[in-house]
Amino acid sequence: MTVTAEEIYAVAPFAETLGVRFAAISAPEVRARLECAPALSTLGGALHGGALMGLADVAAAACAALNGPEGTLPATMQSNTLFLRPVRGTGAFATARPLHVGRNTVTVEVDISDEQDVLCVRITQVVALRTPPSQA
Repeated sequence: MTVTAEEIYAVAPFAETLGVRFAAISAPEVRARLECAPALSTLGGALHGGALMGLADVAAAACAALNGPEGTLPATMQSNTLFLRPVRGTGAFATARPLHVGRNTVTVEVDISDEQDVLCVRITQVVALRTPPSQA
């Protein structure tokens, strides 16, 4: 299954509103970026944790959907975030990979690094794969 950024933005407009940009979209790995912007910053100019969690959630949802049955939609069930250090500089770079693919859920690990490729945040999410009501 091939998915484009435009298709993700169409079903998840928050991704585009937040400013998430995709570098790679595939089942084994989704890579996305969030530019640093004053509107997304917190104390000291670092990216706000909520913005980073938004980036991770978008990347994890795309990764989960690509690893599940075609036509299912992702819904985050659980998210665990470890903030290791602040993200400053030009942006945050997320890499999402599936850890476990089940029948109805996908567990995804997302690493977010800064522009120096230093790990700043690690997120593990359990994402449910739901059949849309029109297909049920």
